[in-house]
Amino acid sequence: MTTLELHNQTIELTLGSGQSAHYLLFNPEGGKLRICQKAGSTLLLHVITIAPNACGQTEIIVEQAERDCNTQIYGLSLLKDQQEQELVTRIWHQVGGGKSDQLLKFVLEDNARGSFYGELKVQPDAQKTEAHQTNRNILLSPMAKMATKPQLEIYADDVKCSHGATTGQLDTNALFYMQQRGLSLPQARQLLLAAFLEETLNGLPETEADRFRTLIAENL
Repeated sequence: MTTLELHNQTIELTLGSGQSAHYLLFNPEGGKLRICQKAGSTLLLHVITIAPNACGQTEIIVEQAERDCNTQIYGLSLLKDQQEQELVTRIWHQVGGGKSDQLLKFVLEDNARGSFYGELKVQPDAQKTEAHQTNRNILLSPMAKMATKPQLEIYADDVKCSHGATTGQLDTNALFYMQQRGLSLPQARQLLLAAFLEETLNGLPETEADRFRTLIAENL
């Protein structure tokens, strides 16, 4: 796994044929990451924001330029106070046989503001493409705001593509159930949120996953 520092600049990378890479963007401060994938390459990308001063727009562009590429993107944003973050992902399937999966989750508290825009584009030559995009968000305060806009542009007819977005609050029935079994409200809340975010840590080395679990617990 390689950690990339994104501080309001543009980073451009290319994955060669058959190459596999795992990148981590931790607390990006805005900017653009652009990755071009060649034939049979595999990309795993984690974008994690648990920042004291999250702000700005982070844009991720992945171009599957040749056949049989695989792209996985996990995003986790935990924002509170007056923090703001805008996350943009653009996945371009230029040719066929490729796969992409995106899972992005926000937890917003206090007056935090989150925004997600996801563009998933399948060009006419990209037959046999499979692409999925999911954005799920939890608001912990009536003042927190989330804007989400997943978008599919499909110009091929032999594909499997889906997108979806949900924004809501913690399940009050689950909180009540856990309190009935001896947990305090803060404990129940923390367990539910940790479980909600756990899936976004998939694919991280266990030591890194544990580090982020600790950071999440400290900021919930």
